[in-house]
Amino acid sequence: MSKNTIDSKMLARMFNAGACNLEKNKDYINELNVFPVPDGDTGTNMTMTIMSAYKELNNLEDPDMRATCKAISSGSLRGARGNSGVILSQLIRGFTKVAVEYKELDIDIITDACKNSVATAYKAVMKPKEGTILTVASGVYDKAEELRKSGEKDLTVFLETVIAYADEVLLKTPELLPVLKQAGVVDSGGQGLMEFLHGALDLFEGKDVETNIASQKAAAKVEKKEASDSIADELKYNYKTEFIILLNKPFNAKTEQDLKNFLEALGDSVNIIPTDGNIKVHCHTNDPGLIIQRALKQGVLTDINVENLKLENKESDSADKAETPAKAEVKPEAKEEPKEYGFIAVSVGDGMSEIFKSIGADYIIEGGQTMNPSTEDVLNAIEKVNAKHVFIFPNNKNIILAANQARDLTEDKEVIVIPTKTVPQGISALINYLPDSSVEENTENMTEGANNVKTGQVTYAVRDTEIDDKVIQKDDYMGIGDKGILSVGSDRDSVTKEMIAEMVDEDTCVITVYVGSDVKEEDYEQLKSDLEGLYEDIEVEIQIGGQPIYYYIVSVE
Repeated sequence: MSKNTIDSKMLARMFNAGACNLEKNKDYINELNVFPVPDGDTGTNMTMTIMSAYKELNNLEDPDMRATCKAISSGSLRGARGNSGVILSQLIRGFTKVAVEYKELDIDIITDACKNSVATAYKAVMKPKEGTILTVASGVYDKAEELRKSGEKDLTVFLETVIAYADEVLLKTPELLPVLKQAGVVDSGGQGLMEFLHGALDLFEGKDVETNIASQKAAAKVEKKEASDSIADELKYNYKTEFIILLNKPFNAKTEQDLKNFLEALGDSVNIIPTDGNIKVHCHTNDPGLIIQRALKQGVLTDINVENLKLENKESDSADKAETPAKAEVKPEAKEEPKEYGFIAVSVGDGMSEIFKSIGADYIIEGGQTMNPSTEDVLNAIEKVNAKHVFIFPNNKNIILAANQARDLTEDKEVIVIPTKTVPQGISALINYLPDSSVEENTENMTEGANNVKTGQVTYAVRDTEIDDKVIQKDDYMGIGDKGILSVGSDRDSVTKEMIAEMVDEDTCVITVYVGSDVKEEDYEQLKSDLEGLYEDIEVEIQIGGQPIYYYIVSVE
């Protein structure tokens, strides 16, 4: 017997099954990210987007079609993270805008909904690219329209045929995007969409599929707990010990090595990180007291944190920590009159955040690569800033769409997104703010300031690949510029200097190097000396950014 319609209960169950299948396969989707940097997060972003909608939907009791559509649309819009998550939320929004008007969905309605879904998603992207999730979504609508015109009435046949065709479109994405073909992968966003659709189809066809994320995670949690129990039993050092030394003595390379030798004699997982002229220390030990006493010889200690790793592992069945970027709150007095202008910056690393605060940022959203803030995070930040006009600096190309979406959802303030793609662009943009200028003049000034900056970022490769005609091996260092990879090699300093050489021109006045959390003082001081020797007429500045993933972020102006 054929099924010709989908009611609200079936739609909700299909959505849940799709969400579960996407969540289950998120790691695989992450691995499809083309760039071989340690920031593959498409699967994570799409999953967290869909989970926001999943939670909103499953808080309802026996919802009708209108409530179901509203929940999954609103939840995905506010929970959207990264470009892939925002596009997914717009696909859902477009679909539900049509579906919400009906009690049941047949082939005609589903086809109309798919048409609106694709149109809505394309409209949300300033410069749509083929070979992406948009292409796969278009394939869904194209085949649906073809089947509708053919007179197909069996919904099972319709859905199976549409999804099978979309799978074929996904396999063709490398032909549309050379970077995918060169890397030998399909588009990660398109793969995420197909995982969602396959989960929904399996439920519709009556297959035994998971529709409850909690139970799915519970099974994983049992495995994790068994593993962590074993790990706890094998732990050699029981206490994770962390603190910051507020230095009152010189701390040079020899002092650092002496401290490191002492820590390694009493534990492992030793990490000594220079931060804003102080020192952050992390290690695992059985005697945190001795570690702390030794550190006191260098200065005053703050942010001391000692955790029992054995107990921490034993308690792994506690609630999962939310994967939401932390936010530095600024709580204006409720009765204060709003000021004219406010500023929100996305940043990662203590040093970077302090720089933004020092030049006027009212609110810092912690995030960036691997931890893209959601539309909801940006909305919360907008609410905290007591100003009539709020400027947002996303500082990452994968956050701009979420910022735009938050802007469009804000009604009580004017929100202006300056589309900064890097932290140096954001810093330059904010510096170009003029207090006595209009919103329009400041928008133009700050956008121009951002565009005058060249950015380079040094990180490492997580897999072998070939991009921009450069052969890259796992663990190679890479210098990535605004438009592609500028340098590759096994020596970090050489890669950094080669990258900068590609960025510098006759108009360059300043080179600013933002130092990451994994770089030692002796290394960045040597780099500064080398650069000053290479570019005698250019000012070279070093700033402690404290950012993860990227050893150096370089600004050339």
